[in-house]
Amino acid sequence: MIRFSIGAQRLASGLIAGAVLLTLAATPSHAAAKIQRLVSPGGIEAWFVQDATVPLIAMEYAFGGGAAQDPAGKSGVGNMVASLLDEGSGDLDSKTFHERLERRAIELSFSSTRDYFRGSLRMLKDNKDEAFDLLQMALTSPHFDTADVERIRAQVLSGLRRDTTNPTSLASRKFLEVAFGDHPYGRQGNGTLDSVPKIEVADMKDYVRRVIAKDSLRIAVVGDVDADTLGKLLDKTFGGLPAKASLTPVAEVEATRPPQRAFVPLDVPQTVVTFGGPGIRRHDPNFMAAYVVNHILGGGSSSRLYKEVREKRGLAYSVYESLLWMDRSALFIGNTGTRADRAGETVDAIEKEIRRMAEEGPTQKELDEAKSYLKGSQMLALDTSSKLAQALLQYQLDKLPIDYIEKRNALVDAVTLDDAKKVAKQLWDQGLLTVIVGRAPQAAAQPAAVPLKTN
Repeated sequence: MIRFSIGAQRLASGLIAGAVLLTLAATPSHAAAKIQRLVSPGGIEAWFVQDATVPLIAMEYAFGGGAAQDPAGKSGVGNMVASLLDEGSGDLDSKTFHERLERRAIELSFSSTRDYFRGSLRMLKDNKDEAFDLLQMALTSPHFDTADVERIRAQVLSGLRRDTTNPTSLASRKFLEVAFGDHPYGRQGNGTLDSVPKIEVADMKDYVRRVIAKDSLRIAVVGDVDADTLGKLLDKTFGGLPAKASLTPVAEVEATRPPQRAFVPLDVPQTVVTFGGPGIRRHDPNFMAAYVVNHILGGGSSSRLYKEVREKRGLAYSVYESLLWMDRSALFIGNTGTRADRAGETVDAIEKEIRRMAEEGPTQKELDEAKSYLKGSQMLALDTSSKLAQALLQYQLDKLPIDYIEKRNALVDAVTLDDAKKVAKQLWDQGLLTVIVGRAPQAAAQPAAVPLKTN
């Protein structure tokens, strides 16, 4: 089964979903009092919540590295590895490996995000031994057989060709190029039509050797398993991995300073606009203030952008803006789609609203309502073992304390109006990096060309 990295997913859904997940917490009654820091007999550490409500176990884990470790000129290596680890390993070929997964209803997947190589494992409690065995084989003895490699390569290239006519994909790619230039963050995680054909089995084996190691491993487990049993499973699965990764250093980078605007011509009736600029790092003291005020600006159907762009002007069906942070940089980023002949008006409306927020900040009423929503929404955010495991893993990657869930609402409450105004100016006073994908302005007033049908 092929799996694309975040770089290959639609920017409008992937980035905002990640940003929402990373800052929401589980209800204290469900998680906070039960989170354990488990250390296996072999020294493998995990954050663990034992929950016997249903006979399921969910594990999320990550190794430092991700798409930023793809060799120069060969972007997409990590994505190819993620798509091939379960295509045969140990003494099992691809068909047999997947048959064993399906027979036991085991869900196993991998992905290469910008900074991490991530994995997910879900199983029924009774199938835990087989599930962890299959994961261990995938991580330690993948085949990378020629037939499987070429099949996955063909699927990746097919997706990349489709992206050449998809305005959202083109806007995502161009925005990252504008924001980060030739830095690894400016490259596409799933590769390009030029880079993917150049990827060799040796590149993928070298990626596994350099990235999949114990020193950067972070694990979160939620489900019906006791600590002693889980410790043994972790040792069996991860204990044989190399002790240390061999990662290529990734430089700190500040996104390109606004304002800048880029246009990508594409003959489609709806124009896509992606906008953003330098953001705020996760451990910046002003982060929570930024998160709260960002919700006011672009965080949902009550946000200023939504009201101005959709409700008042009817320019777009939806518009969002969110914070995105990485290990070496940060962005704020937004997206909308509009009718081709109203693209200019839409961009003007977005810029005006963002400029107003930078100059005036939010009102006390807006701040109070945003804080109330953000505190209350956590009660519904993580209603499954998998969602809780994903959040606990992300808290580790963000280097947050194990009791963050308990502290999070107090951090939201502590944001003052002065804090919000200060960080609004910091984020949005410079203007925007804007990428517009669609028909040229002179053609926007004309209907899109319709190809003739032949019988």
